[in-house]
Amino acid sequence: MTGTDHTPDSTPLGRFLTLADVAEVLNISASQAYALVRSAELPAIKVGAGGHWRVERSVLESYIEAKYEEARRMNLWNQAEFADIPELTIAPRGQ
Repeated sequence: MTGTDHTPDSTPLGRFLTLADVAEVLNISASQAYALVRSAELPAIKVGAGGHWRVERSVLESYIEAKYEEARRMNLWNQAEFADIPELTIAPRGQ
């Protein structure tokens, strides 16, 4: 078993994750993980001679927590009495 191999009941070894590891945790494609890093939405560092991206495990956990908080706030906003006022509606990113 290598440092990045793991079973569902165990924690992978190491402080840093590859983009493939990040993609697996988030259940997205590797190219989507790369896009998150390139856009700086998900902080990462380049290491080694080839400049391979690595994401610190704690940074990924913070990112996930922030996404949950963002969803919670958006749900609260959508339930608020002001949600149907077009001038106050926040368009999702990319629109």
